[in-house]
Amino acid sequence: MYDLAIVGGGPVGLAAAIAAKRAGLSYTVLEKGCVVNAIFDYPTYMTFFTTAPELEIGGHPMVSPREKPDRKEALMYYRLVAEREALDLQQYTEVTNVHAAPAGFTLEVNHKDGTPGVIEARRVVVATGYYDNPVMMGIPGEERENVSHYYTEAHPFWNLKVTVIGAGNSAADAALDLWRGGAQVTMIVRAPSVKNTVKYWVKPDLENRIKEGSIAAHFESRAVEIGDDYVVVENQSGEKWQLPTDFTFALTGYRPKLDFLAGLGLAQHEDECLMLSDTFESSVPGLFVVGSAGFAGRTNQVFIENGREHALVALAEIARQLQAVRL
Repeated sequence: MYDLAIVGGGPVGLAAAIAAKRAGLSYTVLEKGCVVNAIFDYPTYMTFFTTAPELEIGGHPMVSPREKPDRKEALMYYRLVAEREALDLQQYTEVTNVHAAPAGFTLEVNHKDGTPGVIEARRVVVATGYYDNPVMMGIPGEERENVSHYYTEAHPFWNLKVTVIGAGNSAADAALDLWRGGAQVTMIVRAPSVKNTVKYWVKPDLENRIKEGSIAAHFESRAVEIGDDYVVVENQSGEKWQLPTDFTFALTGYRPKLDFLAGLGLAQHEDECLMLSDTFESSVPGLFVVGSAGFAGRTNQVFIENGREHALVALAEIARQLQAVRL
């Protein structure tokens, strides 16, 4: 039995693992994808909003030639940290269920080769984030091959008609990158304007491109169907029309998905954020939720820079609890 099982191998999960190791706890990190899988899924040439020091974990300096590092630098940094710390990280191991047990918790997992397994731990830290669970629109055609909830890069869409659904940071970045990459871009936006939460240096750029007609935008509208070469758009007046489209990026946001904890009956607030203590312990004693995973209704308030602090606070409490048990 481990002292601690950490579900999620992103920056916050790695920060928890480093803290566990330094506290002398036995632990393992269970990641259903690759290490820092969410960052791997970011747009290929993405630049972070934050500076390098705010992305650091475990006291390891992140060196970047620019003020704000990019995706490639972050992937390299977190790989190197995991190597230097020799972290016990089980990649491509998905946790499918967590049960409370007399001595702690039993975690059901599926290993990389498809075989099931069981892991036991006295305490559990959940650091699964939210980026692997896109908010679905629930419209016909959303599952087509010409639709994606993740943006990669512009090159494959040169000279094609591309529709971007949404007007947050992901949609704004994608629309501008696609336009600069030679795509014919149209945005479908429920709101009357681009969101105020869009990065301050991106928002005026996008608004100017829309104003000059370089990027088309249908505000106060929504997609109601996606076909092989079209998107059906409906405005607030109920008018519908077909928009010719080769590919659609439905960048409508992401939310935490904690189905594997369903059997524990975690208490939550009305906005679906979990009820957590000051040390990020859930309503189930011994189960901690750190980073954005516990903040379904407030994911825009939790980032790597404060999520890594959640991990340190939780681990200090876990170390205290386990020490008290041993005494």
